[in-house]
Amino acid sequence: MFSDLLTYLRQLLSFDSSHPLLFTQIHFWVFFLLVYVGFSLIVTRRWKHTARNAYLFAVSLFFYYKTSGLFVLLLVFSTLLGYTLGIGMDRRTVASGKRKALMIIGVVVNLGILGFFKYAYFFTDIFNATFGTEYSIAIKILLPVGISFYTFQNISYIVDVYKCKISHVTNILDFGFYTSFFPQLVAGPILRADQFVPQLYKPFHLSRRQFGIALFWILNGLVKKLVLSDYLAVNFVDRVFDNPSLYTPFENFSALMLYSLQVYADFSGYTDIAIGVAMLMGFYLPLNFNSPYKAMNPTDFWRRWHISLSHWLRDYLYIPLGGNRRAGVLSYALLAAMLAIAAFRLRSTLFTVTVLIIAVAIALRWLIDKRHRHDMGTNVNNMDTMLLGGLWHGASFNFITWGGLNGLGILVYKWWKRQGWITHLLTLAATTVLLAILKAHLDSPLVNMLHFIVLVCLVGYSLLHFLPQTTRATNTAWTVWCTGLTFVFISFTRLFFRSGSNLDPAEANEVAWRTASQMVSQIGSHWNLAQIPDIIGHYWAPFLLFAIGMVVHWLPVRFKRRYRLAFARMPLWLMAVASVVTVFVVYQFITADLQPFIYFQF
Repeated sequence: MFSDLLTYLRQLLSFDSSHPLLFTQIHFWVFFLLVYVGFSLIVTRRWKHTARNAYLFAVSLFFYYKTSGLFVLLLVFSTLLGYTLGIGMDRRTVASGKRKALMIIGVVVNLGILGFFKYAYFFTDIFNATFGTEYSIAIKILLPVGISFYTFQNISYIVDVYKCKISHVTNILDFGFYTSFFPQLVAGPILRADQFVPQLYKPFHLSRRQFGIALFWILNGLVKKLVLSDYLAVNFVDRVFDNPSLYTPFENFSALMLYSLQVYADFSGYTDIAIGVAMLMGFYLPLNFNSPYKAMNPTDFWRRWHISLSHWLRDYLYIPLGGNRRAGVLSYALLAAMLAIAAFRLRSTLFTVTVLIIAVAIALRWLIDKRHRHDMGTNVNNMDTMLLGGLWHGASFNFITWGGLNGLGILVYKWWKRQGWITHLLTLAATTVLLAILKAHLDSPLVNMLHFIVLVCLVGYSLLHFLPQTTRATNTAWTVWCTGLTFVFISFTRLFFRSGSNLDPAEANEVAWRTASQMVSQIGSHWNLAQIPDIIGHYWAPFLLFAIGMVVHWLPVRFKRRYRLAFARMPLWLMAVASVVTVFVVYQFITADLQPFIYFQF
């Protein structure tokens, strides 16, 4: 028995690339229990916060070693770089020119590291496709887990110190703890220095109610990940995406809808566990999701989804590009470069012609219509931000396409809300007629699908508009209609997010476009409505889980807060029983091979 214990501890302490330390594994909770015992000994002795921070810094480095091996040295380098530059930008002793130079060095080095590990193959592939060369990278480049998150975190610290939003951290152990805090290290949320650094110096405090809320978040995250996300993936979504041609139009459409719940449950489940674990140690992580599928338009969706990334892109990309004030040469150059690279890479005459038409239209409007240059610049900045946000998620064109579609959705919505109802109806009617003509002359599943979608929008909008607009029922109908359309749109953009999520750009692009075209071909083909009851009956468990998950998601925020607080106020014995029952139920859903968190690859 003693030898078995030694073997287990050896496995727990060594790095195994095939078994990273995940929140869904019993190994993590053994690790966290041991960490929390040590943490409790430190905070109960009321030592200075430095001892607590140093301990958690060391623990976080070990955690990252367990997930990424020797790439922990890269995290240490990034930490030393940010700490050194922060001190170097002390506004009391350093001239403004030197401070700006140090800030630029920090941003460039961090982006350079991220670019090498995440985009080296991608840019090499672009270069070869553009110039017809056959260069290759001689070494095998592995992507360190969580590099996108802690790189952005360090950039935000460096920029905020430069802008004097915060003071630099004077102790390397405190700063190391900020950059490597293990609950959020490998999949976010992205910690902003102005939000988290002040917590480094506060004494530990955990009330009875805070303990209950922390435990609730952990259990809630496990349910989302293991019951909703993994079960939907294994029992329906993955099967359809692996070979869409084998499944009916309804099954392909359903796979897209179910994947939206899967990816939300996966990512927000991780965030919930991270929030709960951090809260048990007296730290508070920012809200990363705010019921995103309650959004009534694409703009609202991106205010609710992956909030820490959306805010980072807004503050460190969109606003520096000019935001809603103007668009400089850099904004137009970025958009032109990405469209040109895509045209060269795709080698599609239709895409190239479309890009040229868009470029000419933008140039003509910029020259002729001076009144709307401001709006045009804002739109360009929006599109740049969404395209680069897509590129952040993965080094392949399928992620850029996904970002571009979301950007296009935001721009269309911005135009739509400025128009009157007559323009709305005329636009929908004209689009419906145009697609009907194309449908009559082209045998295209994509045209068929778009024609059906626009026709539904025309009919639905017409019916809702001519209802009495002062009644509560009509307001509810509008909310349901807009929320449903937004959910369907976001789900369709994820054709490219889910398809080919492989970090080899060439393979990712090929798989993504093939899978997307197959799914569109299936969804845009003839629907046999008589099959739908049998399909739902065959896959009743995934569809039931999907329905339950969406209903819970759409529950009012106040109601959710009430049952969260009700759990936190339970007597400890009852809370323990509820926790044991929840864990028991959750682990009945565990598959033979645990699914990794989706956002680990980003």
